[in-house]
Amino acid sequence: MQPDDDVCLCFHVSLRKIRNYLARENPPVASLISECLGAGTGCMWCVPFLKHLHAQHVKGETPDLSISPERYAGGRQDYRDTNKRDEDVVREAKGDGPPA
Repeated sequence: MQPDDDVCLCFHVSLRKIRNYLARENPPVASLISECLGAGTGCMWCVPFLKHLHAQHVKGETPDLSISPERYAGGRQDYRDTNKRDEDVVREAKGDGPPA
């Protein structure tokens, strides 16, 4: 995912905005990322990804998602249609290897 790609698709909150928020505010818990333009408070699709980005930040790593914006958006559309999160998409985004 590139810095200007949206992580929160409901409120168009980009990876860059989240990175800057994490660097500036250093929130102690991932749920406080919601203060960054409402990220994670719409359909809830991005919540596990926001938690992942926060965990990377806490470890001193550059927050990133290892997934194409198209695959990410497709996973979100499936989530909205079925109300089930595709764990392959979550694993892929977190960089936990190729989808099973």
